[in-house]
Amino acid sequence: MIDSLLIANRGEIARRIIRTAKRLGIRTIAVHSEIDGDMPFVREADEAVPIGPASARESYLNADSIIEAAIRTGARAIHPGYGFLSENAGFAERVAAAGLIWIGAPAAAIRAMGLKDAAKKRMIAAGVPVTPGYLGEDQADNRLRREADAIGYPVLIKAVAGGGGKGMRRVDGAVEFAAALASCRREAAASFGDDRVLLEKYILSPRHIEVQVFGDTHGNVVHLFERDCSLQRRHQKVIEEAPAPGMDAPTREVVCQAAVQAARAVDYVGAGTIEFIADASDGLRADRIWFMEMNTRLQVEHPVTEAISGQDLVEWQILVASGEPLPLRQEQLSIKGWAMEARLYAENPSTGFLPSTGRLHRLRFPDGVRVDSGVEEGNEISAYYDPMIAKLISHGATRQEAARRLALAAASVEVWPVRTNAAFLARTIDHPEFQAGAVDTGFIERHSTHLIPSIEPGARVLQAAARAILPKPGSDVWATATGFRMNAPPSREIGVEVGGDPYRVELRDGGEPVATDAGVLFLDGEAWAYGPVRAGHAGGNSGHFDGAIVAPMPGRVIALMVASGDRVTRGQPLVVIEAMKMEQTLSAPFDGVVSEMKVLADAQVVEGSVLMQLEGEP
Repeated sequence: MIDSLLIANRGEIARRIIRTAKRLGIRTIAVHSEIDGDMPFVREADEAVPIGPASARESYLNADSIIEAAIRTGARAIHPGYGFLSENAGFAERVAAAGLIWIGAPAAAIRAMGLKDAAKKRMIAAGVPVTPGYLGEDQADNRLRREADAIGYPVLIKAVAGGGGKGMRRVDGAVEFAAALASCRREAAASFGDDRVLLEKYILSPRHIEVQVFGDTHGNVVHLFERDCSLQRRHQKVIEEAPAPGMDAPTREVVCQAAVQAARAVDYVGAGTIEFIADASDGLRADRIWFMEMNTRLQVEHPVTEAISGQDLVEWQILVASGEPLPLRQEQLSIKGWAMEARLYAENPSTGFLPSTGRLHRLRFPDGVRVDSGVEEGNEISAYYDPMIAKLISHGATRQEAARRLALAAASVEVWPVRTNAAFLARTIDHPEFQAGAVDTGFIERHSTHLIPSIEPGARVLQAAARAILPKPGSDVWATATGFRMNAPPSREIGVEVGGDPYRVELRDGGEPVATDAGVLFLDGEAWAYGPVRAGHAGGNSGHFDGAIVAPMPGRVIALMVASGDRVTRGQPLVVIEAMKMEQTLSAPFDGVVSEMKVLADAQVVEGSVLMQLEGEP
């Protein structure tokens, strides 16, 4: 058994690995960037080593520093977690060359499955069904355009080296293809250092089904059943569950055996996931489920598999890397109940899911579910790393029970002042179609109007805020709100300020208890600043002025499409900002002229920075 390991990662997955390692009596070493020195994973490890500045490229992607730290601290093995260097074949080889154990997939398997086009060709040779598309070496724009036309729209452009939803664009018609290709290539080059792409037929009623596989060095390969990851936004997973709704036993057998076959085709060792795309227009059918790609690492959503199988997948990884056989044979594995996972992100759904950064002055998680988090109250969410605050994982005897627990958990989250998607998650899980299992990858886009909270407080929020400012708990709740009105019942209105704007609220009987803290109330996963109306406060957005193009988030200006003096039309793209490897395009709000440029390409900007000024046409 490995007796010590260095974790080449941070945050939630680092803490997750530490938990299992401690239970097994294994010494843990954390590595961390300069700004991560006070994070929980650093404190919980037996030893910690600083490896560089905040930028991931100079710290968590710095292979030299990580291997040097492992050797210096006497680590026997390196666990890469997920993300960063976890699927870097060169790093895996360097770890082995340094005399250390790599707790991950073999470098040859990483290479074989790392490039989506090569992986699909290998799967075709192995008899695994793949999605129709173009995998050719010719990357000329005209050739790709002709292939897309031949496949038939809609098509999906995907970065060959992509992952995590980055470097991926849906194209609905030929007129959109050139711009989508350019954007995809730019994002792929920035994220993966490789701008090559492949094309796939876009499935109109797609389900994202993936199978957890595990191999050992003794030639054994098993699956731990499927997960459904269809609830996605911009190709990034939001809610995952296991097993997949509507999956019958015969279809499960075919898909899971195809996954095992795919793993055997590359002599796979360790934890991996085979991802499939299913055309669910007629339910889940074995003949309409195709291989998409393989993730040669532990997945973010592995807890749902742990919940239904009763196994610790990190423990399995350590055992396999130590040279031991898989703990169980296929016939010893079975599905127990239902599990769901929701990813709680630091982002604001009401403003297009823009990232939200800052210190977590309040962070409270609910009871009754598993919470895997990389942060604690008082920590900071920075713009340098993934904005995930936590994973909320529920388990129940039935899908309905698991969904009910997860929805309640999401609605009970309390975070301030960083904004989160908690209310969005709760609304998604509570939606009748989700409850019925009618999910596909377009679910969120179709129902976004209902799922995304309004920027204005609802009636329940206003009632709760009004009650919260009433003096002296236990006093007559109407005492400060009642007033004489001519020819009408006494007024029970009270003035309250919520989210910076004033409101008059008619108090109702039977108010519900709501969590509050220092002028902030928490309700249904949302957080609202509240208080008495300030004297002379007019409310509204009078502080905003037309024509200023303002950075909606901190990030880097990666493209400027206009210059000072240019005429622009409403909706015309003006500037692209990148934050956390995701692009945000800002467009002209009206026809006009660029009167002043206030930023240069490649500049770092903070939230609220004025990037350029527009003047309307006379």
